[in-house]
Amino acid sequence: MDEQEERILDEQEWHVEAAAVIQDVKECVGNIVVSSLPSSDTTIYFNLTTKENNSYCIELTASGFRIVSDKYDDKTQPTDNYFETPYSLLDNISPLYRESFSKALAAKLMLLAARGERELAE
Repeated sequence: MDEQEERILDEQEWHVEAAAVIQDVKECVGNIVVSSLPSSDTTIYFNLTTKENNSYCIELTASGFRIVSDKYDDKTQPTDNYFETPYSLLDNISPLYRESFSKALAAKLMLLAARGERELAE
């Protein structure tokens, strides 16, 4: 499949994908929800507030994630830059995301290390 070709999902599959994105990043942003803009079999939108309290409307398509506005539920200011993952988009727009993500990752690694030590002690 050509990189620029849109992947066709039904609207329900886009909502499942959106739920997974929200679950992955919700601890490292101020707020993220599915936008009230209509989704389709090629696109779904998010309303995002960063930890810096900046608001965005984000478009997700097969091409990736891109900012389409600095207002919720609006797509009148689309950028040309697509990001492959929500993490790369957030890393680009939110220094506090990077900090929050790093702390969350360190906490998970410490938890795994502690579990490993307990298992070895048993």
